[in-house]
Amino acid sequence: MTTTTTPSTHRATVAIGDEQTARRVADLLTENFFEGGAAISAFEGPQGRWDITVHFADAPDQGAVRDLVGLAAGEEIGQAIQFDTVEAKDWVATALEGLVPVHAGRFVVHGRHDRARVAPNRLRIEIEAALAFGTGHHGTTRGCLLLLDMVLKGASPRRVLDLGTGTGVLAIAAARALRRKVLASDIDPSSTRVAAENARLNGMGGLVETIKASGFSAPAFTRRGPFDLVLANILANPLRRMATPMVRHLAPGALVILSGLLPAQAAAVIADYRARGLILRRHIQLEGWSSLLMGKVG
Repeated sequence: MTTTTTPSTHRATVAIGDEQTARRVADLLTENFFEGGAAISAFEGPQGRWDITVHFADAPDQGAVRDLVGLAAGEEIGQAIQFDTVEAKDWVATALEGLVPVHAGRFVVHGRHDRARVAPNRLRIEIEAALAFGTGHHGTTRGCLLLLDMVLKGASPRRVLDLGTGTGVLAIAAARALRRKVLASDIDPSSTRVAAENARLNGMGGLVETIKASGFSAPAFTRRGPFDLVLANILANPLRRMATPMVRHLAPGALVILSGLLPAQAAAVIADYRARGLILRRHIQLEGWSSLLMGKVG
């Protein structure tokens, strides 16, 4: 990887209270600082706070950055941005440092900069880490991949759905392991574009179909279902709201992997799905997050 060392690195950091707003901010910054102008990373903490860090190739117009963030997150967040300058270094590497390959069973999620570090016999998923939404560097994504690996050791689901696909990590993982088509949906059109591109870059473009959809409203769910496996790494409240429509789209004996839950939220989600005929098969906790494997009775 070519280095880009500058006399100094210019950095902006801000904390944002919810994922949707953080996505808007990251998307807007990406659109306005392109072709190497900035490296943007966004990471979620256990309390739902998102920390966004931007490393700039050149000293930014601080007022313009505040205005951009203010458009997406409100003036108060824009004014809360902290700017500083750090010593000379490769600013792209700075944005990627710490994003080492993530191992989850047979799966390995890695960035382009780490291709050489991944054994060729693993199920590799390459996701560029300029934006960290769904790169695998999060307990929820890793939890889902571990449960998916466990499921695929004993089953070979034919119809698979990745609900709330984000960058497409889970859809790509399922398509690569099964060599079957996977439907990947997201409410955010930018996420579906990113997921489609990531699928193509991973050689899964012909197997991963991406659609923009809210819940289960799109005709594709009926056309491609009923599903034998659903992967849903979202948040607790949306998962609870979607329990009834999800069950309607499940095949007999289907398996469902749910994540994006704090441990304190898991019991309520389990109860909602149990009331609709699903039983808990496995519950794992990683990095302060819960991931559930549930199975439909019959």
